[in-house]
Amino acid sequence: MCAAGTITAAHAQDTIPDAARIQGIVNYLASDKLKGRGTAEKGGKTASRYVAKQFKKLGLKPVNGNSYFQDFTFDRKEHKNIPSRNVLGFLDNGAARTIIIGAHYDHLGTAALFDGKYPIGEIHNGADDNASGVAGLLELARYYVKNQGKEPFNFLFIAFGGEELGLQGSKYYTAHPLMPLDKVHFMLNMDMIGRYNPERGIGIGGYGSAEEWPAVFKDVQQPGIKFFTDAAGKGASDHHNFYVNGVPVMFFHTGGHDDYHKPTDDAPKLQAKSEASIVQLEIQLINRAMTFPVLHYVGEKN
Repeated sequence: MCAAGTITAAHAQDTIPDAARIQGIVNYLASDKLKGRGTAEKGGKTASRYVAKQFKKLGLKPVNGNSYFQDFTFDRKEHKNIPSRNVLGFLDNGAARTIIIGAHYDHLGTAALFDGKYPIGEIHNGADDNASGVAGLLELARYYVKNQGKEPFNFLFIAFGGEELGLQGSKYYTAHPLMPLDKVHFMLNMDMIGRYNPERGIGIGGYGSAEEWPAVFKDVQQPGIKFFTDAAGKGASDHHNFYVNGVPVMFFHTGGHDDYHKPTDDAPKLQAKSEASIVQLEIQLINRAMTFPVLHYVGEKN
């Protein structure tokens, strides 16, 4: 007979999304050990390997041959051939169409590539920006792996590199997609979802990017979470590159704060319980979106 504590621990592991697990992921990614996960810095590469390891552990499959990585280089001002990589994990449900879930894993690192805009040499841990998004990505992967074979769409989970330096990972992926973009049902992006402000609520962008979004959102509620929508499909995060390439998008963001792009964006400030509820809201919306066999893309109005 199991002790009560053992049963409780086992039950906690079955809870998806789980606030304690979210906090643990952010604690690691935003630790000084990773030194801010800077692009072309050791900590950034360590973070990419961590995400790949989690994808493999969850049972997601590589889609770039036998690799979870999509390596690329880019130029920025006087800096040439800056190396970065996307991390991709595929959940194959044998469907014709695929949902892409994304978040960027990079942050400012020690700010060496930012031309003095931020204090060079100081560690910018980026707990909210965007370790919180990666934690959400992994929780959604865990949830849909658990339901593998039951869903009418495949899932591609992408942790993007180089976002802070100009949305480089999503720019590269949409130029070199590993499956046709016209077979993507929609792309959901999480960037800074860890500092929920109940007065503001969470913003969800891209509401105008698909004809069906108003029907998908109708009457959706999540206890403890207030949300508002924004029509824009373009924006300063990775969903932008999917939208301009004809893919409907949803973009989740809890808003700016005084620690944005500062060395003070640290893990203890994360609101993990609220983030878990935000991920639950996302699950509701994803599941409702899957009741439509096709979403009809809406481009910008002139």
